[in-house]
Amino acid sequence: MSISKTIVVKLGTSVLTGGSYTLDKAHMVELVRQCAQLRQQGHKVILVSSGAVAAGKEHLHLSCDLSVLANKQMLAAVGQSQLILTWQTLFNIYGIHVGQMLLTRADLEDRERYLNARDTLHALLKHHIVPIINENDAVATAEIKVGDNDNLSALTAILAQADQLLLLTDQPGLFTADPRSNPDATLITEVNKIDDNLRALAGGSGTNLGTGGMATKLQAADAARRAGIETIIAAGHRPNVIIDTVNQTGVGTRFKALESAIEGRKRWLLAGPSSSGKLVLDAGATDAIVLQGSSLLAKGVKQVKGLFERGDLVELVTVQGEVIAKGICRYSSIDLDKIKTLHSEQIKAVLGFDNGKVVIHRDDLVLLDD
Repeated sequence: MSISKTIVVKLGTSVLTGGSYTLDKAHMVELVRQCAQLRQQGHKVILVSSGAVAAGKEHLHLSCDLSVLANKQMLAAVGQSQLILTWQTLFNIYGIHVGQMLLTRADLEDRERYLNARDTLHALLKHHIVPIINENDAVATAEIKVGDNDNLSALTAILAQADQLLLLTDQPGLFTADPRSNPDATLITEVNKIDDNLRALAGGSGTNLGTGGMATKLQAADAARRAGIETIIAAGHRPNVIIDTVNQTGVGTRFKALESAIEGRKRWLLAGPSSSGKLVLDAGATDAIVLQGSSLLAKGVKQVKGLFERGDLVELVTVQGEVIAKGICRYSSIDLDKIKTLHSEQIKAVLGFDNGKVVIHRDDLVLLDD
């Protein structure tokens, strides 16, 4: 038997509906068959399933303006139960139980809630239950939404400490150009580095019901691979796509996991909190953090951007604007603006207090370089 893996399978709306406004149950049962086969091989499977809004429209036979948030949340509220019922019915064919988890970014930003969600996920897997994850669209506001199931699947994979993330979509993978308009476009089979040139190849969402596009898949792949999770973008309607992808048969675009993957608490930093502000660093501080593994001192901060409180996550950027790291800041933006460029020994004299000699400790920082 092959080595057991934990595999997260993200199924986009286009895969589950075939581009229509109803769930394609014939194709869904085929996807379930493949998941059941993986489990028979000893693997653990987690589904991140889109399709709640489509399921709501199908159940209600209702046409409404999806640009109105309340309408979309209403359809999601109705459709989520229909979607999980469909998955439950199909997995029952193979004697497999499923469990639903609805998440928002707020569940991942708070350290305790993050750990609780992780424990629930691991408990489901321990008892041979397939977790089915979706964003809690019925209540999520813009402030707490992950925003798309591509990035939600990456956060789920990090939460589960998965080995592989499969992003199944209506495209065979990432191309050198848009294959819908350029007949000379060729499939990129392997990616070792995600840079601006690669991001420029990504387009927007291809469907009205879906929220993701190739750009969000690149974001998801980048987050997952930094946590040591191999990520593959592949066509969800390709025959036996899940099995072939896991068996390394060259399907789709494969993003190699970074060898120096982050661990433990730093996975949470990458997965959970959204950044509240930016700190522009001088060249010395940039080199110290990237090359020497140092903490960030106030002396190395040239500029403070945005409003944030002590304990918020901020991005660290170079003077050229390149984001090199994310970290938990020990000073608010107001206080940090007063002590930037100063030596650590001067902090107490300026503020009347100090929260330590470092602005961001190395243990609270995750590098984003390749």
